[in-house]
Amino acid sequence: MADLSINLAGIRSPNPFWLASAPPTNSGYQVQRAFEAGWGGVVWKTLGDPILNTSSRFAAVNFNGQRVAGFNNIELITDRPIEVNLKEIYETKKLFPDRAIVVSLMVEPIQDKWHEIVKRVQDVGVDGFELNFGCPHGMAERGMGAASGQVPELVEKQTYWAKEVAEVPVIVKLTPNITDITVTAEAAVQGGADAISMINTINSLAGVDLDSWNTIPHVGGKGAHGGYCGPAVKPIALNMVGECARSPYINVPISGIGGVSNWQDAAEFLLMGATGVQVCTAAMHHGFSIVEDMIDGLNNYLDDKGITSVMDIVGKTVPKYSDWGDLDLNYKVVAKINNDVCINCNKCHIACEDTSHQCIEMLTGTDGKPMLKVREEDCVGCNLCSIVCPVDGAIDMIEVKNTLPSMTWNQRQAMVGRYTIDKIAK
Repeated sequence: MADLSINLAGIRSPNPFWLASAPPTNSGYQVQRAFEAGWGGVVWKTLGDPILNTSSRFAAVNFNGQRVAGFNNIELITDRPIEVNLKEIYETKKLFPDRAIVVSLMVEPIQDKWHEIVKRVQDVGVDGFELNFGCPHGMAERGMGAASGQVPELVEKQTYWAKEVAEVPVIVKLTPNITDITVTAEAAVQGGADAISMINTINSLAGVDLDSWNTIPHVGGKGAHGGYCGPAVKPIALNMVGECARSPYINVPISGIGGVSNWQDAAEFLLMGATGVQVCTAAMHHGFSIVEDMIDGLNNYLDDKGITSVMDIVGKTVPKYSDWGDLDLNYKVVAKINNDVCINCNKCHIACEDTSHQCIEMLTGTDGKPMLKVREEDCVGCNLCSIVCPVDGAIDMIEVKNTLPSMTWNQRQAMVGRYTIDKIAK
């Protein structure tokens, strides 16, 4: 079996599966249950000045029969006394010395407050800190969370303050509610962050009840935006992880968060540059035991690939991730329909005819039965037909041999620029 152990900026754990700072890591009882189930690490629910939470705080977005395709919450940081949390952290670490216990922290952007909480928490023997600069609701209105995370100067300054007294690695958790996450990631690195984690939740409203007209969720008839997570946010998270992983200015490990629901999701995050992953919604949906399938699945995947350590796949896809201007404009694929498998539902024809390039024809075969055929000369290889097709293997996207050399938009623009300069010179 492959070695699943990871080392994230000096924080070691027996596997890359951690629970994110959230309701599942709210108490020693829960974290100990998680470790018994097999989780490699946890990020303890954010500590700070205890707050009052609302009653009615979660909502889910169900889509096309899938429960909890997205998850929304308006819960804040811990509402339990810090003394109780510290006692339970100490006890849990003693019981599970080989597991990673990272503690999430959030205080006002004041140097003394950061010094005080860092020193107080590290005294109970934690493996690292995660600075919560991402929470988009409740705490942001108090000048913390995303309110700090959206300001690069505050990210850098608060990271520096934490690092001044921290004796264990410091991870900075970034908000996705920003135009370019690499800007705040670079600020965290400038402040001395040992690693970064992303993404925190996305500003959202789960829905509106069409009978009462209340928001979902609502608190006594009033609603507020919350944080969105779950499978629906995975593409957004993968992009942000990839953007940071390929930046030459962000040379620290990444803990990937956002819609990780199974071992395949985890492998994608690792390939896109994450050293480990954090899970929340899937555990809330299915319980802590899901980690068993995650561990087995990732082990089997690595064994099938002949890979001995999970660390060997970290970042392998990053060199393939680039800007649009670097894509080969002469590369071409076309759709091919396998009529032995096709069930003639005509979804591909409708999609292509109404919303794409009108290149799928409805014909009659030699046996008198209906058949579909792609006019390859008009197919632009958009993939839409294969996406809407309900039958695996009915439509394949086939690469077309091309005699033209590779040509990107950037190369083309450079050639146009050289031609213009030469023309002016003449």
